[in-house]
Amino acid sequence: MVRRRSRGTHEVRLLGIGAVVSLALVAGGARGQVEAAPLRLDLLLRGGLVLDGTGAPPRRADVGIAGDRIVFVGDAKDLTAGRVVDATGLYVAPGFIDPHTHATADLQSDDAALRAGLNHLAQGVTTVFIGNDGDGSPDIRDRLDRAQQQGVGVNVASFVGFGAVRRQVVGEAAREPTADELQRMKDAVAKAMCEGAIGFSTGLYYAPQSFSKTEEVIALAREAAVRGGVYDSHLRDEGSDNIGLKAAVEEALRIGREADMPVHIAHIKALGVDVHGKAPEIIALVEAERAKGREVTADQYPWAASGTRVSNALLPRWAMDGGKAALRARLADPALRDRLVADTADNLRRRGGPMSILLTSGPHAGKRLGDVAKAWGVDPVEAAFRVVRDEGDAAVASFNMAEADIAAFAVRPWVMTGSDGSEGHPRKFGTFPLAWTKFVIAEKLMTPEQFVRRGAGLTADAFRLTDRGYLKPGQYADVVAFDPKVFAAQATYEQPKRLSTGARWVLVNGQVAIADGQPTDAFAGRALRRPAQPDWKCPK
Repeated sequence: MVRRRSRGTHEVRLLGIGAVVSLALVAGGARGQVEAAPLRLDLLLRGGLVLDGTGAPPRRADVGIAGDRIVFVGDAKDLTAGRVVDATGLYVAPGFIDPHTHATADLQSDDAALRAGLNHLAQGVTTVFIGNDGDGSPDIRDRLDRAQQQGVGVNVASFVGFGAVRRQVVGEAAREPTADELQRMKDAVAKAMCEGAIGFSTGLYYAPQSFSKTEEVIALAREAAVRGGVYDSHLRDEGSDNIGLKAAVEEALRIGREADMPVHIAHIKALGVDVHGKAPEIIALVEAERAKGREVTADQYPWAASGTRVSNALLPRWAMDGGKAALRARLADPALRDRLVADTADNLRRRGGPMSILLTSGPHAGKRLGDVAKAWGVDPVEAAFRVVRDEGDAAVASFNMAEADIAAFAVRPWVMTGSDGSEGHPRKFGTFPLAWTKFVIAEKLMTPEQFVRRGAGLTADAFRLTDRGYLKPGQYADVVAFDPKVFAAQATYEQPKRLSTGARWVLVNGQVAIADGQPTDAFAGRALRRPAQPDWKCPK
């Protein structure tokens, strides 16, 4: 066995004998000095154009796999394999890593069809992160153990979430925690990190996280920082709802500085008419911080519509103090009516008006809020109140972004692809292929190698996945071979659950999950944990 210290961590990995032999073969091919006995591969992808995740241009090469590892990348004319796949005409790339999903319910489901994660696999995604936006349960061990025991189709890693922790300790109230409550939250974050969380996520836009002060967030983030975590945040404001987009980015950067940890901005955007055209200003902020040596990254989806619920999109944060029951009581309180109407109307204006809001769940799924209001014969604000109060607070796709801003963020080398996949929105089924057809094919904003870099290698680096994200010997065999001519999203806002096309072969930990375009039900995914280190203090 060969021992290798992983980059950026104290973790020691073990590479199997196959990797040792393959490294010798590669070295021999490069220098003509090292010889090794012929290696029999389990699977060989032959003749494809390899995009290795580093951003290097494509090259024609064969990719050999033994067990769950990549053991060879090069000319495999002298090697044999139990299975040979003709990858001619395909791009062969590391399996994509989605850093922002809302896949927890699917991956924890008793329904095997949901746990199979075909919506991810059909996009070439082999690893997903859950617990984003502050929703990550602090019970990391139980969550990941369940995924491993039940079987999942993709690899899964989890954040510990500020919202889940605050709700557990403080509840839904708009107040500061007591000293005892703050300590209990810090202990919960520390314990979750010791159980394998990859970082600390926040959704400061959402109640009850929106009730926190920056100092509270920093105190908890430090617990993750000293245990190797990344700070992942849905900003307190992505537009002009409260403190403003620029101030929200500055807050995230401050949290990273004072907690001394990498910062990752979730689904970076300029949301709403008040901030359209502000992307260059936000890019300058981030790049100034990076120039000082701080680690700052972001993820982005290519869709022009965000996704959330009517309440989150339109109702003011103050109305959510105390949770859903308190919100319904405020909606019924005549004394608060004028204030609620005024604040909701202003939020609706920011979002582009009632025809920019597409309901994606509930009895009016597929209809615009403006059309629902017209059918009911009421003002759009009253229609929003009714949907929240009487119809379960429908999910929405909110068309609130400008294409120029999307393009400006897309080309930055620190921005990766992330779906923010949620129910009712096509991004859950089609984000990575849409990024391909939009950014690479149609708009020519990036090359194929840059697309793969932002979908795999960059993400692995940012989140310290030291043995995934690249096509090279020793890496786990998460691989996608896709047809560049037909790799495309089929999901639409009207039909959001259509599977993407073009991912011809997908491997997860060396097992074939999609074979010639057809799913195999391999359930080869694994729970990915950040290993605890001996010097960490871990609460019991």
